[in-house]
Amino acid sequence: MSLHSVAYPEGLPIGDGWMPCAETVPVIFPFDGSVVAHAPVGSVALASQALDAAQSVAKEVEKLSTGTRRSILLAVHQKMCEHREELEQLLVLETGKPLVDCRVEVARTLTTWAAAAEEVARLRGETVPLDLQASGDGMIGYWTRKPAGIVIGIAGFNYPLLLASHKLAPALAAGCPIIIKPAPNTPLSTLWAVHLIREALASHEVSAAAVQLVTGGIDVGETLVADPRSAVVSFTGSAAVGHQIAKNAAPRKAVLELGSNTGFIVAEDADIPAAVDAVLRGGFYANGQACISVQRVLLDEKIAGDFQRKLLARIGEIVVGDPRSEKTRVAPLINKTSTERVMSWVGKAKQLGAQVLSGGDLLGESIQPTVLSNVPTDAELWCEEIFGPVICLRTVPDLDAAFAQVNDSRYGLQAAIFSKSLKTAFRAIDELEVGGVVVNEIPGFRSDIMPYGGVKDSGIGREGPRFAMEEFTVTRMAIIRP
Repeated sequence: MSLHSVAYPEGLPIGDGWMPCAETVPVIFPFDGSVVAHAPVGSVALASQALDAAQSVAKEVEKLSTGTRRSILLAVHQKMCEHREELEQLLVLETGKPLVDCRVEVARTLTTWAAAAEEVARLRGETVPLDLQASGDGMIGYWTRKPAGIVIGIAGFNYPLLLASHKLAPALAAGCPIIIKPAPNTPLSTLWAVHLIREALASHEVSAAAVQLVTGGIDVGETLVADPRSAVVSFTGSAAVGHQIAKNAAPRKAVLELGSNTGFIVAEDADIPAAVDAVLRGGFYANGQACISVQRVLLDEKIAGDFQRKLLARIGEIVVGDPRSEKTRVAPLINKTSTERVMSWVGKAKQLGAQVLSGGDLLGESIQPTVLSNVPTDAELWCEEIFGPVICLRTVPDLDAAFAQVNDSRYGLQAAIFSKSLKTAFRAIDELEVGGVVVNEIPGFRSDIMPYGGVKDSGIGREGPRFAMEEFTVTRMAIIRP
């Protein structure tokens, strides 16, 4: 397949080669509806073939030395560095995200591969003092980590290259073959990444079947997830799909990075201009299609009016337009169905008494950056994940109420609080029921080396190379009586 300066073979990377596909589908540029390319569509038969191939190379991948695995990961990093700008441009076309966000995605992807290369040497175990019990007197005990087996990675559409890399890089680092399934809307950058990875594998005389990619519908995903040869399923996407995947995978491990309706607290003593700036940066990046973008803003009543005035005075700074432009910050969502859903939720919230303070309409095919107040707690706009450029403001009497509102959710991925008080910051870290608490920065902040994941319906397990490698390995205990 050739797309501008992007070139890789036709079909799907399965086994040691590329398998032809009878069907293709157009990948659409969300901004103007033009066809970017025609992507191959996989099948249940191809998914089964990929599982067979992964099983056949599992021992080979498991036995790769630490040095070889590190060298492969660094080679992938180097190949991606060489094609950095092309990857950025391809992401703009297939996701419709603004160029600025696609540049961030590629930069973070490079960090992820480099970090995984460093973590290879840190995959180690510990000794165990078996003589704590009398029965263990004179015995030696230690544990190591061993590859769990075949990893199935299923990624979301919003950050396709980065989300795939958070599965691909740790799997290789841990010594596991992996089959990646990209989102149907955004397979192109992941296809190209897998091509680059397999080139790196070939240069190290490792079977290309260590990394495979299968596209297709629900039946393909179910085939991969339910197969008993799949040791770990790592999924990023919606809560509903994630819950079903966990059921289908049981009793094998499922690592789930799911959605959220992120809480953002502005305390009485907050730096208001800084908090306003954070909402503008954190509520609308990636067109609002991020699971930790600002959604529910809880404002202490003493500063609520000031915050709202300052926010509305700056909302016009957000440029809506062509995602290929350097200046654009909001562009059309991934497809019309998503746009219609978000606009429907805004309409329902208005019917329930919410006020639209800014936006609320379409500008071409894009949703205007939208700010609402007084959104009822039972409105979808408040209690579910928006995944669009919409934020909701609510005034609360104090911190107790703010913490209660954030925790009153079935989700719990990350939350943020703005305050000048260390006491308030540590209280938030202690009391907010989320996987990560961000103080005086956007809740969408994610370092790609930190443990990232949620609680409640936001998922289970943690990503970040070190932590994903732990998810993709199992402990093996050695118990020796000399």
